[in-house]
Amino acid sequence: MPSALPLADPAPADGLLPASAAVGSSRRDLGVYLHVPFCAVRCGYCDFNTYTARELGPSDLVGASQATFARAAAAEVAYAADVLAVSGVAPRPASTVFVGGGTPTLLPSCDLSAMLGAVRDRLGLVDGAEVTTEANPDSVTRESLAELAAAGFTRVSFGMQSAVPHVLATLERTHDPDRVPQAVAWAREAGLTVSLDLIYGTPGESAADWQTSLDAALACEPDHVSAYALVVEDGTAMAARVRRGLLPMPDDDVLAARYEAADEALAAAGHDWYEVSNFARGGLGGVGASRHNLGYWRGQDWWGVGPGAHSHVGGVRWWNAKHPAAYARRLADRVSPAVGRESLDPAARAVEAVLLGVRLSSGLDTAVLDDPAIDVDAPAAIASVVADGLADAEAASAGRVVLTRRGRLLADGVVRRLLGW
Repeated sequence: MPSALPLADPAPADGLLPASAAVGSSRRDLGVYLHVPFCAVRCGYCDFNTYTARELGPSDLVGASQATFARAAAAEVAYAADVLAVSGVAPRPASTVFVGGGTPTLLPSCDLSAMLGAVRDRLGLVDGAEVTTEANPDSVTRESLAELAAAGFTRVSFGMQSAVPHVLATLERTHDPDRVPQAVAWAREAGLTVSLDLIYGTPGESAADWQTSLDAALACEPDHVSAYALVVEDGTAMAARVRRGLLPMPDDDVLAARYEAADEALAAAGHDWYEVSNFARGGLGGVGASRHNLGYWRGQDWWGVGPGAHSHVGGVRWWNAKHPAAYARRLADRVSPAVGRESLDPAARAVEAVLLGVRLSSGLDTAVLDDPAIDVDAPAAIASVVADGLADAEAASAGRVVLTRRGRLLADGVVRRLLGW
């Protein structure tokens, strides 16, 4: 089942933001995330907020089914424009749009185009905006990708995960690995930038299997690759299999070896890391780097549309009702779809700046550690992670904490040490 929402204060029914959210908003980028919560089947490792048709059943509520979802999403986009305006947040066109899920491409291209059109009409899009959709390789056609490109999509992120059939079977992925290069070729033909997602550390995956997946991904010549360690999340079917002894828990040493193999193979092919798990041609400044995700890591503003979607504007974070029917009912009743909200205090914002900033190849400005909200001996903390080979010494001398490969493997530990925890 999908993971639980965080505990926080109830969100106000009118959705209006506090005055603090508007401070400095004209200097921040605005992104839009559209969450399409539908999947043909549920993968055993996934704890995202997704639902199959069988789980949802029939519903007359607009937005509670695949057939009516685009209208509900467009309604929330219009609602977002109104709330931002009334709350005094500087009007800005969206710099990026990311359609995720779920499997967004289960919806017809015309629905995805309508959702993007709502963003364009109500919030606006900057010239050259990055517009991405996630997709499973078996959920697209040459025609559907061409239609998305014609509607203004610029990028597609395919959930490849592995090129090895038995690994895909353990993950309960349904696509044929031979479909990936075909889908990539269609995307290229449509003029779309291409990203491939990979997962390493699946039980039963050998070092040779992982190398096969890396080789297959690179043979597609993508612009971007994400490589994520498998995490066995509580409440998933995979967690139940691990608990019953049917699958082993991923081993930390194996995961580290898989990451190192990925880093070597991707770097040799011209894909530089720009975030711990993300690699692109040209690295951070390359055309393949995800500008939308960089907005998250840099603490910019974004509005999350859809069931369970999270938003952040000026240090205020909120999240929508998770179930599509509950989400649709709130919109129909002209009530904010948000059910929880929190305002980050200066200490929380400073901690978050460290947590996210240190993950980027550009590194963390050491001045962040001088924030009075962070009670730490910054020079000593920085010297400690440099001495242990977790951060680059030359970069530290220039005022930035940049992780080494070993530091990337231990990024969470680096954050704790920099914060004095």
